[in-house]
Amino acid sequence: MNGGEGKSRCVENKRRPNGVKGKGKGKGKGRKRKRKRKKKKEKEKVEEEIEIEIGIGMEWAARGNHMGGIPRKMVFMGVGAFAKTVSNLLNTTCVHNPHTLLRLVNSRPPGLPLITVSNHMSTLDDPLMWGFKGFPVSDSNLARWVLAAEDICFKNPFFSYFFRLGKCIPITRGGGIYQPHMDEALQRLSDGEWLHTFPEGKVSQEDAPIRRLKWGTASLIVRAPVTPIVLPIVHRGFEEVMPEKYWFGRRPPLPLWNKSINIFVGEPIEFDLPKMKQAAISMSRNLSLPKTGWPSILPCGLDEASQRCLYSAISDQIHSVLENLRVFGNNLLHSKALKS
Repeated sequence: MNGGEGKSRCVENKRRPNGVKGKGKGKGKGRKRKRKRKKKKEKEKVEEEIEIEIGIGMEWAARGNHMGGIPRKMVFMGVGAFAKTVSNLLNTTCVHNPHTLLRLVNSRPPGLPLITVSNHMSTLDDPLMWGFKGFPVSDSNLARWVLAAEDICFKNPFFSYFFRLGKCIPITRGGGIYQPHMDEALQRLSDGEWLHTFPEGKVSQEDAPIRRLKWGTASLIVRAPVTPIVLPIVHRGFEEVMPEKYWFGRRPPLPLWNKSINIFVGEPIEFDLPKMKQAAISMSRNLSLPKTGWPSILPCGLDEASQRCLYSAISDQIHSVLENLRVFGNNLLHSKALKS
């Protein structure tokens, strides 16, 4: 018995170090795998950031003379055909007061910039809202520039190149009104171009009042060398063509059909900028606002507090016009429904 017990103890003593050693090896391998996974994720993140940076930096693809302008024309011909097919053939589109938009796009004075502002109902608002009959959606020279979300339209170099050819300017959500590519948008306005913005900042498919507007559009209006024409547009129906939650809680793979789309074009918004600037300066003297290092605007020399007051006033005016146009459109559609 004693000999057997001694033998058992010897076996246990021999096995215990081996067991402990094996367990340590397992832990070491686990830590190595974790480090490898971490390094792989960090590498993928760096590569993704590089791809995004390369894509966002494709200003050369946005130039009109890039490869003789042929790639841009091809993109607008293809996108224009898509927009007209979805808006006119697959769905029914009715535009109220289209002549004002057509006149400003086709024949406004040279050097006079145009900004169109609209609500944002779906990811396909642009280009579908330009696909109605009679609009030169395939003309790359007359086509709008548009502020586009970097995280959606500039995910990789291919997307970036395509959307750059389509006259899209990347905007970083939460990047502020003085982010680098806002200067590019300002340059387009300085060249007398047409720029479209969605001042709400994101898609909203609810039949609800226009949400509070971001200040980016207002800052462009103030900083532009020539005060642009600002044209309000409100639409409804695109939220049914491309609903956000349709197919397993996601957008459908293709636009839906047999829907009714209505686009309401308003009249240009008039801003008395000199008066509004003076009011902003007077108002800012009595307010204590946070400072984030905004540059002073020349030649009027507005400080940050004055800019905040001015941008807020301009955004409120645009918001009021858009909301009135939305209510007008709803009432018009309601009265038509009652008559029919």
